[in-house]
Amino acid sequence: MDSALAILLAGGAGERLYPLTRHIAKPAVPFGGSYRVIDFTLSNCINSQIRRIIVLTQYKSLELARHIRDGWNILSPELGEFIEVIPPMKRVHEGWYLGTADAVYQNLESLEAEKPEHTVIVSGDHIYKMNYREMMDWHEEQDAAVTIATIQTAPEDAPRFGIAEIESDYRIVGFQEKPPAGEAKPSVFAADMVSASMGVYIFNTELLLEVLRADAADPGSSHDFGKDILPKLVKQVRVVAYDFRDLNDKKAKYWRDVGTLDSYYEANLDLVAVTPEFNLYDYNWPIRTFVPQQPPAKFVFAQEGRRMGVAMDSIVSAGCIVSGGRVIRCVLSPGVRVNSYCEILDSILLTGVTVGRYCRIRKTIIDAGVEIPDASTIGYDKEEDLANGHHVTESGVVVVSAESARAVASADRLVMSK
Repeated sequence: MDSALAILLAGGAGERLYPLTRHIAKPAVPFGGSYRVIDFTLSNCINSQIRRIIVLTQYKSLELARHIRDGWNILSPELGEFIEVIPPMKRVHEGWYLGTADAVYQNLESLEAEKPEHTVIVSGDHIYKMNYREMMDWHEEQDAAVTIATIQTAPEDAPRFGIAEIESDYRIVGFQEKPPAGEAKPSVFAADMVSASMGVYIFNTELLLEVLRADAADPGSSHDFGKDILPKLVKQVRVVAYDFRDLNDKKAKYWRDVGTLDSYYEANLDLVAVTPEFNLYDYNWPIRTFVPQQPPAKFVFAQEGRRMGVAMDSIVSAGCIVSGGRVIRCVLSPGVRVNSYCEILDSILLTGVTVGRYCRIRKTIIDAGVEIPDASTIGYDKEEDLANGHHVTESGVVVVSAESARAVASADRLVMSK
């Protein structure tokens, strides 16, 4: 894949993941205990032997940049390999990135300097396993100018995606971003489904440079690949669909956009099933990350009445201590501390969370570094959770931020002082 360069779009604000994105970019949000969301796309690139990667950042990117610096410094510049993080530099105009296409356009100098034959454009906020080398082979076999990776989805879900209209020779003849339900044409790969774009594109680089310059000069464009670039290109050049081959090796193809709190929660809880939908333990397709120096996880106080340190059907990362509490169907990120007489069910605890004694917590996401006071009850009474300043999603997932936890602790101290 020496002829290929990957451009990884990692500038999204992640507003629907707030408050988890209060201080960090969406691709830097922890996932699955030890990982960050961006690790899955980066691992796909490395496992596909794409070793020239540009990561375009924008929103609150400091922690993301440090994660890549510390965890992904595995390539050799002497061999022409690199992962380069590029924030907006206003080279071509005074604005920040105006859309996905404008983000690439503002970095044309970097693209031209590398002179790749093909450019692979991917998003940094999806969870999936995919071999981009196989997609590249398909691109060349089909003599395509552009190839779009697609996955089948139910027709009623069409308004959430870019939908491709594909002919029998796999050429895409129509592309519509988030069409109304009922308007999308059936997929050539499955007649009862529609073909949704996965946000993975392969361009012949010469064409990409040409269309980005034309798009930048169009005052009516929103400068987005799905809304502007692709609908025009399908009428001008050969654009083909690549049917997603899932290396996760399960019955259903696994590709998740963890862009909302509910989808983020569900994707994490997928991992703790006895037979999880997404396999983290596949040594043929490893998922890399930055691994901080942490001691092994520890469980203390066994068989001592109600005071028992135990975790069942859970992911427990390094540095965690479950000290006399019960953890069931949970994801514990590194450095979590669960104290005695707690019961935590169906929850996600991010890095460095501390849970005080006698707490009852259910169906909750607790943000990094939060300290939960003793005897707290979360996830059992929606009105009480809202009164305490916690965020509650449509499906009833409670999100505890550092700010809401501090407010509850301050209120408790005020009551005690009286």
